[in-house]
Amino acid sequence: MFDPALLDAVAVSGTGNGGPVQFTGLFPSDADGHRRLGSTIAFLRDNVLADPNVSPLVAETAARHLAAVTLATLPTTAAADEPGLADSRDAHTETLRRAMAYIEDHAHEPISIADIATAAFVTPRAVQYAFHRHAGTTPLAHLRRVRLARAHVDLRDATPHSTNVSEVAARWGFAHAGRFAAGYRAIYGVSPSTTLDAPN
Repeated sequence: MFDPALLDAVAVSGTGNGGPVQFTGLFPSDADGHRRLGSTIAFLRDNVLADPNVSPLVAETAARHLAAVTLATLPTTAAADEPGLADSRDAHTETLRRAMAYIEDHAHEPISIADIATAAFVTPRAVQYAFHRHAGTTPLAHLRRVRLARAHVDLRDATPHSTNVSEVAARWGFAHAGRFAAGYRAIYGVSPSTTLDAPN
């Protein structure tokens, strides 16, 4: 039911045989995976599919998130081995700089780890390794942080009667207003609505 190109774009480690990612089983291998996949499907059903006016960035981000969770919970042909020597060697600060620059320039678009890796001229695992080693985070966590920062600017510069928090959150790919607000408060110390209502 997934577009093979989407699975290949989302898959971090690729496949051991060089072919496209394929599922080798229909069910998660453990109870935790079953719960994780079920809660993801329920969240997307209730918060994305239920909205007839969902933004394209939210819809694309949701599809990639579902693909990522599905790849993480169902058995696939994707290799599960540790990063190799080449990945470790390529995980230097220049890789991190190129990856961060790509994220900054494309945060308004639906991007994947594979896209970031291509821009940095390394493998997806090398990108993950570089973020872990030099920034103490992951590429997608950094992308969320950048999108929160862009949302902060939009909220700060907006006129309260011309927009609302949900519109700004959706513009930057956040489908769940409560989770957006929690992430926003954790960084900025106030709610998104407080920033929106503050005098410019």
